Amino acid sequence: MKFTGKMGALLATAAMVAAPVAAVAKTPGSVRDLVGAKGSSGQEQLEYRGFHLISGHAEYDSKINYWWNGNTKECIKVVTYDGNFQSIDQTTNADCNQKGSSGDKAAAVAVGAAALLGIAALASKSHHRGDADYDERGMAEFERGHRDGLYGQPYHNYSRSDAYSSGYDSGVREREHQTSYRGGYRGGGGYSAYAEFNDLNGQERNYATGQLMSRGFTQLDNKKTDEGRYMTYWRAASKQCLVVNSRNGYIYSIESVSPRTCRD
Repeated sequence: MKFTGKMGALLATAAMVAAPVAAVAKTPGSVRDLVGAKGSSGQEQLEYRGFHLISGHAEYDSKINYWWNGNTKECIKVVTYDGNFQSIDQTTNADCNQKGSSGDKAAAVAVGAAALLGIAALASKSHHRGDADYDERGMAEFERGHRDGLYGQPYHNYSRSDAYSSGYDSGVREREHQTSYRGGYRGGGGYSAYAEFNDLNGQERNYATGQLMSRGFTQLDNKKTDEGRYMTYWRAASKQCLVVNSRNGYIYSIESVSPRTCRD
């Protein structure tokens, strides 16, 4: 199959920037010894070495956490399985809600372009983009957003891209159309579909809890333990379940967990 025009340029872009993606996914030497460590002791070591937990979520039987080291400017993705650190990979600063360097931007473009390689046929039709005319990067963001919306993934618009937002809306509309036979199904799209919460990490507890409520979250549980106060929040509109840990009046961690945690 021969691609011409924008599609050919897009595939060429993906080929040129694919290398930075592979370069990002590796275990930094400073934490390589923690692969295989128990989750609790591993977290203590990460904190001792200057890392701070930014966000996390459950994925099947694993737990995914993102940690940021402000001294070394490193963002790492830690996968915990069966109570142990299964893998620790360096990832882009954007995954830790930090402003990325030029290298991060190149990697982010590569992720979008590489994803398009797997959906070349879908992108070549482009019927869901309507009359929008995007450049190569915009096309990559739109298609990433469309796939996230279409397959019910969380709204992750790291670069605050209008193209991603439009793509997410498009994907949600297509998903609603394809599942309309179920009746009563309604999805969400755009910036209202996914409520941000990572910016509340480290904030004063009363301020953070007030912000969560203003963003549509409802508190389900509030328990005080030896390790601080644990609170559970649920947002039905986006099916987000959060576990919030506060210590000494400040938010210590906010983790996105399986919706089942809030609904059981």
